Amino acid sequence: MPKINGNEIRPGNILEHDGGLWGAVKVSHVKPGKGGAFAQVELKNLRDGRKLNERFRSEDKVERVRLDQKDQQFLYETDGKLVFMDSETFEQTELDADLLGDRRPFLQDGMTATIEYYGEEALSVSIPQKVTCTVAETEPVVKGQTAANSYKPAILDNGVRIMIPPFVGEGEAIVVNTEAFEYSERA
Repeated sequence: MPKINGNEIRPGNILEHDGGLWGAVKVSHVKPGKGGAFAQVELKNLRDGRKLNERFRSEDKVERVRLDQKDQQFLYETDGKLVFMDSETFEQTELDADLLGDRRPFLQDGMTATIEYYGEEALSVSIPQKVTCTVAETEPVVKGQTAANSYKPAILDNGVRIMIPPFVGEGEAIVVNTEAFEYSERA
């Protein structure tokens, strides 16, 4: 694995530090009036989510890790485990449902997700940013009501609550942004 200097750390880099895998969330370069410059780095543990603030001087060497990304198809869920299939080798992988966090309801049968691996260990699962869902419950459409910053609550077919424009009614398919949990457009 390549070693990089402490001043070369960028947000999004994956580092091996203190025996764990850490993702650099924020990096700010500080040059105090007295002493040498350093990088103040906010790190997030990829395995358990802990956060850590570290200072790296330019002469410090840190281990930069590259994660393998694989696109895999979601098959089904069983006992809190998500089963994915590699579309090239047809090998099935069971992963913890906690890897998806609060975006879990947006995972649909047959959906292709990107899984990041460190060796054989899966560290994260990312689903497409936009997913099509159906509105299960909402207030009825009111004629003549404009879409001027007035949103109404709705419950989607997967149980997630979001705010939608007043012209969208029950049973309509909409596109939802899975990162911001908000209405994007009609499907």
